Amino acid sequence: MTKSFYLNNLVYYIAGGAAVVFVASYFEPALYRIGGVILLLLAIAVAVDALLVYSNKRGIDAKREVTDRFSIGDPNKVKIYLNNAYGFAIRASIIDELPVQFQERKWIRRVSISREEEYILEYSLTPSSRGEYVFHDINVYVHGPLQLVKRRYIFPAEKTVKVYPSYVQMRRYQLLAVSNRLQEAGVKKIRKIGHSMEFEQIKEYVRGDDYRTINWKATARKDALMVNNYTDERSQQIYCLINKGRVMKMPFHGLTLLDHAVNASLVLSNVALVKQDKAGIITFEKNLDTFLTADKKSTQMNLILETLYRQKTDFLESDFEKLFSVIRNRVTNRSLLILFTNFESMESLQREMAALKKIAKYHLLLVVFFENTELKSLVEKSASSLEEIYMKTIAEKFAFEKRLMVKELHKHGIPSILTTPENLTVNTVNKYLELKTRMSI
Repeated sequence: MTKSFYLNNLVYYIAGGAAVVFVASYFEPALYRIGGVILLLLAIAVAVDALLVYSNKRGIDAKREVTDRFSIGDPNKVKIYLNNAYGFAIRASIIDELPVQFQERKWIRRVSISREEEYILEYSLTPSSRGEYVFHDINVYVHGPLQLVKRRYIFPAEKTVKVYPSYVQMRRYQLLAVSNRLQEAGVKKIRKIGHSMEFEQIKEYVRGDDYRTINWKATARKDALMVNNYTDERSQQIYCLINKGRVMKMPFHGLTLLDHAVNASLVLSNVALVKQDKAGIITFEKNLDTFLTADKKSTQMNLILETLYRQKTDFLESDFEKLFSVIRNRVTNRSLLILFTNFESMESLQREMAALKKIAKYHLLLVVFFENTELKSLVEKSASSLEEIYMKTIAEKFAFEKRLMVKELHKHGIPSILTTPENLTVNTVNKYLELKTRMSI
């Protein structure tokens, strides 16, 4: 801890007033003594205030409490504990040296702390990119009782925090999935068509059970109606394919489309593991970047979290043909492949259609791409000038082209989701559960 001495601005104002009195005394000599008295009283007041502030060798203590991990796009709490060891109430100004990524150049908090009291200053930070964030020192300016002197304390508190994909959102969906309450997050309940052939157990018949599942042999042995109970297919392979190319650089609510896709992949992988399926991750741009084999072992979720945390990109052009080559050679069993990408025009979709059709030939491919929310706001906005009419017409053309892409993919037997980034997670989980319920995988 280091400390410094500062004079409050009030001291300079009073000293300036005394200087004015001295200048006026040139015309009225009687004012000279008044100016001298003002300066003397000011000096005594400053000395008393400084003595009170510096009377305690360690008048205040400060420490920061922050977790080792932050969740991207979510508010993350930070606490600063301030302990006043002075024998009087103080006013303090706190400047926490935040990581440079937040670009907070005027962060300051002012508090009043009673004597010998511990005060907890709590605030939250919302990071918008993954990576390492470094907190530096805590600066505390303590004002004396007369508000004439400030004493500066510097508390070394360097701390590195890693910003991960949104594990806060992941935990929320996990709790709902475990308690079978995903509907509360907007996930639709899909009516099951037929029944799965995955046998679970033989149980006693209760009203409402399908009579077609009666097990007559077990019924004869038990002398009571017994039925076969089936459960959803398990251990199916679910891969999240994340395009890290330039089309994923567009920002939305402070996050890039890539980060929205990473967050959705984390949640979807966790829901898949809760449903006893195998989850894996594939990321690519010009070349394949990451291949995490689908599995459902106990450490798989941590592997997925660390894999998504490490994703970096230069937002170059992506190669879908190389993606198909990797999938064909390394994903041997039929799997659900959820591709997070973006198409802004029909031409961009047609360029990649050949590779998408080849992937869909061997696996169930679900293409997830994004609706341009800026275009949507332009379409819904009323036009009042010729220029606005032109803008609205062009926006409607691009919005219509997005809907055409959905039809084009459907024509080739490729299911797709056109969604806004804010609804990406819930729409993707909805589609996964729908495909699983309909036994499409």
